[in-house]
Amino acid sequence: MHIQRQSSVDSAELSRRSEELIKASSNRYRAVVQVANRAKRRRYEDFDNFDEHQIKPVIRAVFEMSDELMQPEIISDVSSSMDRSI
Repeated sequence: MHIQRQSSVDSAELSRRSEELIKASSNRYRAVVQVANRAKRRRYEDFDNFDEHQIKPVIRAVFEMSDELMQPEIISDVSSSMDRSI
């Protein structure tokens, strides 16, 4: 028996936000690694929060990081941290 969960994530929105993150970084590999690290960190931080398990950690990380890019006061900080990490 296979139970299918309803996904509340719009795939077009996810693609758009992913592209924004990649464009903001000078290195695509670093952007992907940062998303993966954020997802891994969030997965362990929110382990006890059942509501957070509705959205996969990687998808949540993409949305969080793209939201951070949209805030004008931290755009330079996020871009420069994407360039400096790893």
